Amino acid sequence: MNKAFYLTTAIDYANGSPHLGHAYEKILADVIARTNRLNRLETHFVTGLDEHGQKVQQGAEKEGVTPQERCDRIAKEFLNLLQELNISNDDYIRTTEERHKKVVSHLLTDLFDRGEIYKAEYSGFYSLRAEQFLQEKDKVNGKWPEIYGEVTEITESNYFFKLSKYQDWLVKYLNDNEDFIVPRFRKNQVLEFLKEPLNDLCISRPKDRLNWGIQLPFDDGYVTYVWFDALVNYISAVGYGNESFEKYWPADLHVIGKDILAPPHSIYWPIMLKAANLPMPKQILAHGWWMSSGEKMSKSTGEVIDPLSLIEQRGVDPFRYFVMREMTVGQDADFSLDRFESRYKTDLGNDLGNLVSRLFHMIATYENGVVPVAELNEEFEQKLKSHFEEMKPKALDLFNNYQFNLGLDQIFVFIRGINKYADERRPWKLAKSDNEEDKQKLKTCLGLMVESLRLAIQLLAPVMPNVHGTVNGLMGLPPCENWEKDLILDFRLVGKPLGEKPILFPR
Repeated sequence: MNKAFYLTTAIDYANGSPHLGHAYEKILADVIARTNRLNRLETHFVTGLDEHGQKVQQGAEKEGVTPQERCDRIAKEFLNLLQELNISNDDYIRTTEERHKKVVSHLLTDLFDRGEIYKAEYSGFYSLRAEQFLQEKDKVNGKWPEIYGEVTEITESNYFFKLSKYQDWLVKYLNDNEDFIVPRFRKNQVLEFLKEPLNDLCISRPKDRLNWGIQLPFDDGYVTYVWFDALVNYISAVGYGNESFEKYWPADLHVIGKDILAPPHSIYWPIMLKAANLPMPKQILAHGWWMSSGEKMSKSTGEVIDPLSLIEQRGVDPFRYFVMREMTVGQDADFSLDRFESRYKTDLGNDLGNLVSRLFHMIATYENGVVPVAELNEEFEQKLKSHFEEMKPKALDLFNNYQFNLGLDQIFVFIRGINKYADERRPWKLAKSDNEEDKQKLKTCLGLMVESLRLAIQLLAPVMPNVHGTVNGLMGLPPCENWEKDLILDFRLVGKPLGEKPILFPR
């Protein structure tokens, strides 16, 4: 059985509506998935919804509905976001599904039977917002950080997972596997966290405090802690316990936000897998936050961006382009509507949109809509050809290493190079000449511009699939499925008719 590239996002928490951070993570993972497929790599892309926990239960109580009704409504919002963003996920896992509950129960039973889970009484601090127990060391300057919200002291009996047993193993694993966490500086942050002794992880909540969760299979008075439930989605979504599981696991890439790297994804999850005798995921990519004037966007500050409103105004591909062009994967980026409009008007409108519009217009006007033969005999043409041949491997390498902003920069420098070539060759002047040599120069100019545009559009396919599909359709081409075959300068459109001039990015 051939191993597929298995890619996941974090599953969103059913405690509110989608925002810019959710949209970016889905787009980032989608661009990675589409890039893999264009490289002819079988890819299985999963996202989903985390539906259990105290905040979900309390939110439902406030609304006067059941937790399941609330989750169903929020699931529709997130599924609608995926559709609006043109996300190409292969599966959508919800933690209220039986396939997931079954795997969680199996894992808990196995760990309990082997002594990895035990019962004990706990006294200490609890954060409702984070749904986790805290220690004094979690304070900053003697105060609980805002991310924990209200913190209370509680005493209760619970079940604990032997997290501390594996601390030394995890430190060694992280040191031995430099690329397990990217960017690499995030790994150093995790190792810093691990300099303090780990406490065992409380993996239960008593039903008298929380009943909205997966019941512990060995004690019906408790439900499972939300992280011990949610993280398991990565194996339940690909059939843990079935023969097909080996086709997908281990995951090749977990795409998550930096705020849930430590401890959930870099400490809880690896240790859970180690204790369960399962292979480690190959890599965790922790992306940054979207900021506004240097501050993190959040509902509490009122700084939020509704991605669907921007998509409605400007279209999904400009939105996808902006977030991929503006953020260096792994670092924070500033979002502003002015910056968005600048990218829309300059990169998309002036550079790409204007190129497509005027080129299709010239082909229709000067060549009756049919792509002419190009002869690459002169320096102008050789220069543009060389530009593509130098840009292509750079852009592909950057895309394959998740440096999409730099890859897009390479592609748009080439697109501006096509426009510059037109300005130097001035086909509108050549068209007025009766000289046979000028007539051939005109054909060469337009033929080379069409071929250069075709190549650029294939490279943009993972980021702007709709624009790619539209332009390919106007060229009489199907959507690109294979970069190796379609990124060859071979003038395959010579003699083919083009469609009518499009307006890709309306003012």
